[in-house]
Amino acid sequence: MIFTNRSISPGEIIRTFGRRFREYRMTLDLTRQQVADQTCLSMTTLYKLETGQMTDMSMQTMLKLLRVVGLYENWDKLLPEIPESPYLYKPDMTKRQRIRHKKT
Repeated sequence: MIFTNRSISPGEIIRTFGRRFREYRMTLDLTRQQVADQTCLSMTTLYKLETGQMTDMSMQTMLKLLRVVGLYENWDKLLPEIPESPYLYKPDMTKRQRIRHKKT
């Protein structure tokens, strides 16, 4: 599923994550019990995630699940670093100092 609508709800994102996680788990030939053992999540939690019944999930849970399927390093793609602007540098390539104005 490709999202083109910017108004997609967080719950729908989590349901899609759960469906995709199930596909990865099955492709890797992992049982829910094996995932539960590796992540310390309950079987009920995993069932609800994979069947679209879960609409809220902590970042910690998501990272545990990504680790199980070998995608832990991809967390950085959620909010990549912004490249530094060339305007931050003076013509001599030294970095400009931010000037803070005194509060009055």
